[in-house]
Amino acid sequence: MAYNTILFDFDGTLADTNGLVIESWQHVYRILTGREADLPMIKATFGEPLGISMEKIFPNTPVEQAIDIYRGHQKDIYEEMIQPFSGMVELIKELKARGLKIGVTTSRMRNTTLIGLNKFGITEYMDAIVTCDDTDKHKPDPEPVLITLERLRAKPENTLMVGDSMFDIKCAHNAGVKAVLVGWAEAVTEEDLNGPDAPEYFIEKAEDLLRLL
Repeated sequence: MAYNTILFDFDGTLADTNGLVIESWQHVYRILTGREADLPMIKATFGEPLGISMEKIFPNTPVEQAIDIYRGHQKDIYEEMIQPFSGMVELIKELKARGLKIGVTTSRMRNTTLIGLNKFGITEYMDAIVTCDDTDKHKPDPEPVLITLERLRAKPENTLMVGDSMFDIKCAHNAGVKAVLVGWAEAVTEEDLNGPDAPEYFIEKAEDLLRLL
């Protein structure tokens, strides 16, 4: 199969935002419960739209109130804390040099996604950027990937989706796209890897993606 289009998740895939996300969640827990949460509980939310996670975890708190606490804390530390994962910037540039279409499909808001991409110096390499601001349906629903494909004029069968969570993998599969799981994923279990939605490909390092093309 000839792949000519690559879609990337942002948080946990392109950008190492794990520490940022954990600290933001712990801030919410401290404010609303007076304690911090166990890390596995927080990591289980990786890749899920924030509002959905907040509604499940804090059912007695208005969702918008919990989100405001989270985002209010995060905006002060966001740009300082995020970094690209090793080799991802070089990979993006190499993919573009080879003439591939590149998209970002993320559950993050557009403004902070662009802050990150600008900090990494790769905004200009993106042919489409689809965020939670572009759709009311979120991963694992296929719509975010389908919107990205439409904007890129790309076909599912010629596309790979690179992600770090089962939300990414299932979103790709629901859109008819093959999925690539990154080796630095924090929230994928052995059960996931052996289950019905297991990713087609797994890469240990960013540059390993090139061997799939």
